[in-house]
Amino acid sequence: MVPVAVESPRASSTVTYNSGMRRVLPAALTVAALVWLALLVLAPYFGREMAVVYAFASGVCHQRPERSFHLAGVQLPVCARCLGLYASGAMGAALAWASARRAHAALDPRQARLVFAAAAAPTIVTVGLEWLGLVYPSNAGRAMASLPLGAAAGWVFVRMLLVEGRHQAAESYRAGW
Repeated sequence: MVPVAVESPRASSTVTYNSGMRRVLPAALTVAALVWLALLVLAPYFGREMAVVYAFASGVCHQRPERSFHLAGVQLPVCARCLGLYASGAMGAALAWASARRAHAALDPRQARLVFAAAAAPTIVTVGLEWLGLVYPSNAGRAMASLPLGAAAGWVFVRMLLVEGRHQAAESYRAGW
């Protein structure tokens, strides 16, 4: 659904009216993240039925066996670092909903950039040290280093969508819609 600018019959200003999508988008993002995480973790248990998950994941992850967790003796569809990103991203999105009632102001873009920079630091450091050949973290270390970045991304994106949706709904209400 594309936002449509309409002239309010009760107000002299033009408002963007798309309240349905503003409510659905953060929910869809959160559900998609949780479903993707479930598919990644369950894939080793279902064999050929989950081949599409492995194929899709190969487009976003190197899938090196030595850098991946294994469940039931089968490699997960993504490496440990990607699994950490996806798991914490899904949890961050869910936490954004849990704190949604208190979130009335949108994050300042500068604050969001600082959150991302701080959250990315452990991942950047571990990747950089690996590339330099100085350290080779375990899969658990790779996954743990990626947790802050995934959590920050999930939380910031969903929170911003929720707050923006709330602001749009209030604006539409004030305009007489």
